[in-house]
Amino acid sequence: MGTIHVGATLTPHFREFLPAWVQEQPWYDGSGALRPTGFFRFEDPAGQVGVETHLLQDGNEVWQVPLTYRPEPLVHGELVKEAVHSVLGTRWIYDAVTDPVWIAAILDLVATESISDSAARTGFGPAQARGTLIGPALRTPVIDLDRRIVQDGPPDDAIGVVTGSWHQDGVRRTGRLAVIRQTGPNT
Repeated sequence: MGTIHVGATLTPHFREFLPAWVQEQPWYDGSGALRPTGFFRFEDPAGQVGVETHLLQDGNEVWQVPLTYRPEPLVHGELVKEAVHSVLGTRWIYDAVTDPVWIAAILDLVATESISDSAARTGFGPAQARGTLIGPALRTPVIDLDRRIVQDGPPDDAIGVVTGSWHQDGVRRTGRLAVIRQTGPNT
């Protein structure tokens, strides 16, 4: 597991930029009353990139926002914000669906049927993601986030699924975060 710097700060903080960024995205069609619900972490095998998925509640909907934190800019990624970590220095924060480290982490989670690192910050309950392989081995997979709204149950064409659990309004909730589909022959 990557090093967690207890007491470290990020400037600006997520609550200062993440809801506004989400509201500007073409996939977001909520009311704009976003509030943090939880987040979970994934491990970068190289230990260089921070990988998290934040859950934001908007009425009854829960939106997922996968993010990566890099020590250097990513050439072909969608930058969310540049921020300063009090221990690590400048971090470039990306929409993780454009980051190969996040894609690899999600596919590995499903292929190995693993569980993400549980994470909790003051004001949130713990959240976790679990990968489940329900079809043939992953050969040419594609990840679908279902408009980034947490859904129920896997669709029929899934070969893998990532489900999450979190606390929302004092109740433990679960839902589908990502679906892995086959895009080509499995040979």
